[in-house]
Amino acid sequence: MLNKNLQVIRLKKNREASVARHHPWVFSGAIDQIVGDVKSGDFVRVLDNKNQLLGIGAYSESSQIRVRILSFAGEEINTEFFAGRIERAFIKRQHLLSQPNRTACRLIYGESDQLPGLIVDKYEGYLVCQFLFAGLEPWRSEIIPLLAKFSGCNGIYERSDTTSRDKEGLTQTTGVLWGEAPPALIRINENDMLFDVDVATGQKTGFFLDQAENRQYLRKHSADQKVLNCFAYTGGFSVAALLGGATQVISVDSSAPALELLQSNLNANGLGAANHSTVNGNVFQVLRDYQTSGEHFDIVVLDPPKFAENKNQVNKAARAYKDLALQACKVINPGGLLVTFSCSGSIEMNLFQKITSDALLDANRQGEIVHYLHQGEDHPIALEFPESQYLKGLACRVN
Repeated sequence: MLNKNLQVIRLKKNREASVARHHPWVFSGAIDQIVGDVKSGDFVRVLDNKNQLLGIGAYSESSQIRVRILSFAGEEINTEFFAGRIERAFIKRQHLLSQPNRTACRLIYGESDQLPGLIVDKYEGYLVCQFLFAGLEPWRSEIIPLLAKFSGCNGIYERSDTTSRDKEGLTQTTGVLWGEAPPALIRINENDMLFDVDVATGQKTGFFLDQAENRQYLRKHSADQKVLNCFAYTGGFSVAALLGGATQVISVDSSAPALELLQSNLNANGLGAANHSTVNGNVFQVLRDYQTSGEHFDIVVLDPPKFAENKNQVNKAARAYKDLALQACKVINPGGLLVTFSCSGSIEMNLFQKITSDALLDANRQGEIVHYLHQGEDHPIALEFPESQYLKGLACRVN
């Protein structure tokens, strides 16, 4: 379809600034006029109120984000377009995948790779993808073979079972899209740490690839330390701490199956049970129990799930993050480390730092940031799209 034949989305006066700066989202409130019969998944020309072309995007009638821009250059959106974007994304990460001790990586990170709503993760010889945007639905049959072609994978599995699909008016879906079905567990190598990944039922696409660099940070600082890993999931930080020389690690998670897979990951790395134990429970309560029993740690890792899905939940989430950090500070030895994260995109770093500061103050502790933590380089942060920075973390010395 030629761009000149596309229907038009015209923006209100003075609402074009963010798109002109190449921010890829157009919200419903910015739209002045929809010209023609536009349905979800249709490509449209986005114009300012003077009829100047701002970009080519795809329309979603159910989402508050009505248009996501795919091209600011006005390119025709076709199979060759997607091939170019996918190939470019893979090439950007080739230096990571060429490392002999790195067999898992995010290959496509949505808007940061100018492919809005598309997530693709590589686990050994398999890809796991998420189609999270109505504008991609008509192009699935073109995108999937391209992913197979450029990756040389054995199979592609879909994990589009997220609330993002609901907001787009799409049904949640999972299953094999191309090639072989992945095994029940895929063993990956991340910086000489081995992890078994359940891509079919695990969280996100099976593993928290975005924490790869932060696991390395913990590994470097764990020698002779007693570590508490909260929201441990399948033990990424626990394995890193033990391989880094921690004297004792306790892993806490509310999911018994996750803790079972954690034990498998310990075994895969030759780590016995002598200096590791698990607690199947609620982290908030476990931290309070440790205060009662007088248990203390040199390092506490807090990697909770997303507490804020949107801006309306920020205040409630802030209270949860504060309480979590407050209880953690009370069980950290003087001079110990609090390694704390937020994956809520609506919680910005400045706010997260303030929350952590207030928690230390209420705990009658003093602290200092010794390192800022963030998502790995396979999850690049687009300068024009600050929303791509969702994971933020602080390593704080607690006195």
